[in-house]
Amino acid sequence: MRKAIVAIVGRPNVGKSTLFNALAGENISIVKDTPGVTRDRIYADVTWLNHNFTLIDTGGIEPDSNDVILSQMREQAQIAIDTADVIIFLADVRQGLQDADSKVADMLRRSKKPVVLVVNKVDSFQKYMADVYEFYNLGIGDPVPVSAASRLGIGDMLDEVTAYFPEHADGEEEDDRPKIAVVGKPNVGKSSIINRLTGNNRVIVSDIAGTTRDAIDTDIRWNGKDYVFIDTAGLRRKNKIKEELERYSIIRTVTAVERADIVVVVIDAAEGVTEQDAKIAGIAHDRGKGVIIAVNKWDAVEKSDKTIYEFTRRVREVLSFMLYAEILFISARTGQRLSKLFETIDMVIENQTLRIQTGVLNEIIMEAVAMQQPPSDRGRRLKIFYVTQVSVKPPTFVVFVNDKELMHFSYTRYLENKIRDTFGFKGTSLKFIIRERKEQ
Repeated sequence: MRKAIVAIVGRPNVGKSTLFNALAGENISIVKDTPGVTRDRIYADVTWLNHNFTLIDTGGIEPDSNDVILSQMREQAQIAIDTADVIIFLADVRQGLQDADSKVADMLRRSKKPVVLVVNKVDSFQKYMADVYEFYNLGIGDPVPVSAASRLGIGDMLDEVTAYFPEHADGEEEDDRPKIAVVGKPNVGKSSIINRLTGNNRVIVSDIAGTTRDAIDTDIRWNGKDYVFIDTAGLRRKNKIKEELERYSIIRTVTAVERADIVVVVIDAAEGVTEQDAKIAGIAHDRGKGVIIAVNKWDAVEKSDKTIYEFTRRVREVLSFMLYAEILFISARTGQRLSKLFETIDMVIENQTLRIQTGVLNEIIMEAVAMQQPPSDRGRRLKIFYVTQVSVKPPTFVVFVNDKELMHFSYTRYLENKIRDTFGFKGTSLKFIIRERKEQ
């Protein structure tokens, strides 16, 4: 089931990042009094009661600014609005209703999305409620008073927001076709790959980074099996502000990854693997998706007998947190190894849904423990009672131990490697939950 997407939008400096940090539970966004400090859209997973959703923090919208950075922030806020299921429109009670607020409200009205109007910096309801009523003039519903800094009124606001969450249609849940998100930096050839697979120009391809403006679903049938490919967007290059541009593609990546079973991270062979590729791959890794790394434009690389070996080593180095990911060297232009992509997708899906019997699993774990003693601290040694697999996509294991504090990260990694040596699990991350149990 896809998580709902909630975007916080508003003018610069109304407290969007403070609200974002209050909901995310940690200081993810930079909070400063300078308008435009939050330039990149940042996301976090939030839980309220029984609702899980992805929250997006956007740069402030200056509707009439000609400043290049501010106009790009306006564009990225528009993307967040297009992608969101619900929008929190944040205003500032102390600055009062501004002309720019009305222009942002017009922008939101055109989106036809549910909007929750939230008035921030209401540190005292008694003192500021009369000023809150002024915001009824925006004509987009009842204003909800909050203080993000003092965390006042947050619960009422979240009740309003979650009331708008879409009911997931039965049809959507019944669709068991594998969903594959094709992600990567702008202009690495994501759309070209999908066009090659479909055999027609379903997705616009051009040398301008970011020709794909929306995430587009494409149905592809291969060897009698149906797949849904989700193409994600980059953004148009403006004044060649490359580092800004690269941050902007994150939001669509997050939403596409959220819906996907498998994520194909496309890397430009000519450019090599970059830090931005690692950030994009990290989104798939954090969400426990199956991952395939597709090195595109391989036909354009001059090769020796060591080229693939060197490139693989470099990818493993930069993406060291996902050594399980499968690597394919392809060319969308010539079609080289694209048929291998489907074989790999099928294999990764199989591994993502693989279940190991508890008895067999514990034999492997006991053998691993015998080969390498668990860590100890101040004379107390870690004991592993038993391990069981509780879910798939990603395969998730609960490890029952005598003391959680003794279960060092490196020992969890050691056990993971032993499980992988036996069962493979290529292309999928594994999740471990450590539970404490009193000794009998």
